[in-house]
Amino acid sequence: MSRVSEERVMEALRTIIEPRHQQDIVSLSMVSGLVIKDGNIGFAIEVDPAEGERMEPLRKEAEKTVLALSGVSSVTAVLTAHSEAPSGGESVRKPEQAASGQQSQAPQGQAPKGQPQQSQQQQQGMAPGVKAIVAVASGKGGVGKSTTAVNLALAFARHGLATGVLDADIYGPSIPRMLGVSGRPQSPDGKRLKPMENHGVKIMSMGFLVEEDTPMIWRGPMVQSAIQQMLRDVDWGELDVLVVDMPPGTGDAQLTLAQQVPLAGAVIVTTPQDIALLDAKKGLNMFRKVDVPVFGIVENMSYFLCPHCGERSDIFSAGGGKREAERLGTDLLGEIPLDIAIRETSDGGNPIVMSQPDSAHAEAYMRIAGGLRDKLKGTVGQGREAPRIVMQ
Repeated sequence: MSRVSEERVMEALRTIIEPRHQQDIVSLSMVSGLVIKDGNIGFAIEVDPAEGERMEPLRKEAEKTVLALSGVSSVTAVLTAHSEAPSGGESVRKPEQAASGQQSQAPQGQAPKGQPQQSQQQQQGMAPGVKAIVAVASGKGGVGKSTTAVNLALAFARHGLATGVLDADIYGPSIPRMLGVSGRPQSPDGKRLKPMENHGVKIMSMGFLVEEDTPMIWRGPMVQSAIQQMLRDVDWGELDVLVVDMPPGTGDAQLTLAQQVPLAGAVIVTTPQDIALLDAKKGLNMFRKVDVPVFGIVENMSYFLCPHCGERSDIFSAGGGKREAERLGTDLLGEIPLDIAIRETSDGGNPIVMSQPDSAHAEAYMRIAGGLRDKLKGTVGQGREAPRIVMQ
């Protein structure tokens, strides 16, 4: 397989003509964030936010054109709005910046030069029919965050709340498999995607839009744009709560949601050992710094109950979540045991809250969801404005 170079990709994109200005998208400096890895190509096309719908055919044409190059195995292009739209054929950035994929930078909490801060109306327009958005996050990977997110969402649904799940873990989308859903979302009106559904909840994930084994090699702005589009361009309908499965850590996805989405609050998932609690503390403090309420901590893999004798073993230490919650001034929402049934049911697309609703484990998730439902009563319908990030 021949090696794919940046020059070949950019040359191919020079054949894509922006219809209004009748110039190619490379000359107009609309291409940014080009990443090439083992034949997998990713890039962004910068457009005026108001032109997003009109430019979708151009995005698809760009993907198709690059995919036709020898040595290319996959292509992912996204529309972003990180620069002013091209006008009069003038370049948005210097040509050398466009070719190298450099991004114009602005201090955190401020819009790039020439780009206004989003208004409250624009922020709320992300998901207008959703009463409350709850982020499920973790400071590190491997603590069972996604398993917790899907079981909490299903528990909300069992409590009678109209519920959706947004898989914001762009680099490792696992929600489709955990909820037993495959296929591609449809767009009846050609403008907005209809979310997939299973187990009584609505679902959207990048996993529906790319092949499961396709690596996501996107830079930060592309991740931000994808999350925005999965909120703004998905017909969520009327939901009481949208559970967002965040990627682990405190990076672009979390900051994008905190800055541009009116989050009702966040749930931090951790395990009892000290190193996981240290990372959980970082995640909690990140949300607090951007003025997002933290509902509390879920201690996952809290203990192990022997299926033969019933003896409890605290494999990852005991009481760490409770002590850390007290130190941080937040609630310990609940403790979920380490159990093969939770793992097997999630891997099989039929999480334990639905497949074994009378089990002690399902009841634990139901109690946590019930507590969160009570916390949301003061938030649902309030239309809380999305916070601005201010670093001092």
